[in-house]
Amino acid sequence: MLITVAVIGALAGIAGLAMALVAHRRMSQVVEECAGILRKQMQVATGVDKQAYRDLAIVQYDALQEMSGRLSFSLALLNSVGDGVILTSINGRTETRTYAKVVQDGQGLTMLSPEEERALRAARLGKGPVVDLDDPLPDFGHPVHS
Repeated sequence: MLITVAVIGALAGIAGLAMALVAHRRMSQVVEECAGILRKQMQVATGVDKQAYRDLAIVQYDALQEMSGRLSFSLALLNSVGDGVILTSINGRTETRTYAKVVQDGQGLTMLSPEEERALRAARLGKGPVVDLDDPLPDFGHPVHS
């Protein structure tokens, strides 16, 4: 009988040890998941996702003499390093034309219209979202003249 109690005790000990190992593994997984979540939150709190669009500006204007109401627009969407896109829509009575132009390092890769330049400058300066054509905006790299 003493041997039976010893065997039962040993089996209970082994079962307890196995449960402890499983619990330890699961706890380690949970701790790692929590640490991953905290790392992501710290990146958001302390850093900037350089790929996220954060600067935007829209310039509305009358592109064609036949249309009034400022239905045409240029919209600049840029990330923190000045990469992004400018979307322009020229609206007329019978047709609409839409253009997308790539921006890299705060510069258009193709020639920009004056309205697109204005939207780009306003976005880079944080003057958006809506910018009037008459709003004073300084040129980059040039002093502002009074």
